[in-house]
Amino acid sequence: MDLGRISRYRGELMGFAIIIVMLFHVGLPRSDAFYGLRRMGNLGVDIFFFLSGIGLWYSWTKRQDLWKFYFNRALRIYPAWLIVAGYFYLSRFSPARPSYALPFGGTGDAAVDSYIDLVGDVLFNWDFWLYDELTFWYVPATMMLYLFALPYMELVRRHPVFRWLVVLPLMWCIVVQYVTPVHQAVGHIEIFWSRVPIFFLGINCAEAVRRKDVLDRQAWWMVAVFFAFSLWACVWLEQMRHGKFPLYIERMLYIVLAVTAILIMTEVFDRTKSLSFRRFSVNGAFAWVGGISLEMYLVHVEFVLKPLERQHLGYWPTFLLTLAITLPVAWVVSKVCAYIINKVKNRKTNRC
Repeated sequence: MDLGRISRYRGELMGFAIIIVMLFHVGLPRSDAFYGLRRMGNLGVDIFFFLSGIGLWYSWTKRQDLWKFYFNRALRIYPAWLIVAGYFYLSRFSPARPSYALPFGGTGDAAVDSYIDLVGDVLFNWDFWLYDELTFWYVPATMMLYLFALPYMELVRRHPVFRWLVVLPLMWCIVVQYVTPVHQAVGHIEIFWSRVPIFFLGINCAEAVRRKDVLDRQAWWMVAVFFAFSLWACVWLEQMRHGKFPLYIERMLYIVLAVTAILIMTEVFDRTKSLSFRRFSVNGAFAWVGGISLEMYLVHVEFVLKPLERQHLGYWPTFLLTLAITLPVAWVVSKVCAYIINKVKNRKTNRC
C-alpha cells in the first residue's frame, strides 16, 4: 500500500469527490432504496478537506514566506469565487433590504445595510458564519481552515508530537453539540466544525504521503473491513434514522470512511491508469474533472441543478444533465480564472 499514490492520483481523487458531491445534491425521496447511499455523496467534501490538508503541507515544506503562502492559496480560490459567487449575489441583490439581519444591528438605513450585506457575502459569504446560509459554504470554510493551518503546520514541523492535537477538534464537536452556551453561540455552523478533524488529519498524514511510505500488504484487510463497516453504518443511519441524530456523529464515521475510500480509490486508479480508448483514458477523465472541481462546485447547484429539478426529470436524468451542462461551463470559468491568475502573477513578477 503505497501512500505516495494519494499525491500521484490527487487529481483523479478530486474528480471522484466532486462527482459524488453532485450525486448528493440531486434530490431524492427518502422512500427510495438508494436514498441512504446517495446521502453518502457528501463524503466528497471530507475527501476534499483531507486532500487540501495534504496539499497545504506540500506547499509549506517548500519553505515559502508567509505572504507568498497565503497569496498563492487565495489566488487559487478567489478568482473563481468572485466570478461565480459575485454574479450570484449581485443578480439577487435588492437595495431595499439585506438578505439577513446585520450582525451589529444595522445602520438604520435599509439601502446602506443591503450594500454592507452584499459586500460581506461577496468577499467571504459572511451569512454562512452568521446564520448558516449554505450557498457555496465550502469555500469560506476552506479559507478559514487555511488561516489555522499554517501555525499548526509550523508547530508539528518543529514538534511532531503535537500531531496528537487532532483529537481536540473531535472533542470540540461534542462540546458544540451538547454544551448549551457553546451550542447557542456557534452550533449553527456544525457543518464546518465537524469537518475540521479530517482537514488536520490530512496535514498529519501528508509527510508520510510525501515520503511515499509503503504499508504492508496485509493492511488492505484492515482498510477493507473499516471501509465496509463505516459505509454500512452511515448508509443505515441515513436510510433508517435520518433526522433523528446530530449530524456530527455520522461525520465522525466519515473520517474513517473518507480515509479508507481514498486508499481504495488510489488502488483503483493505479489499476485503471493504462485503460484508454484512442485519446480517452479513465484516469485522464477523472483528473480533468478534478482540475475544474472548484468551478464545478460553485456552478452546478445554483445555476444548473435547481433549474433542472423544476422539470421533474427523475434522479439519474437530472444528475447526468447537470454533469453534462456543468462540465463545459466550469471549464470556461477555469480558463477565465487561469487568464486572471497568469496576469496577476506576471504583474507581481514584473514588480519584483
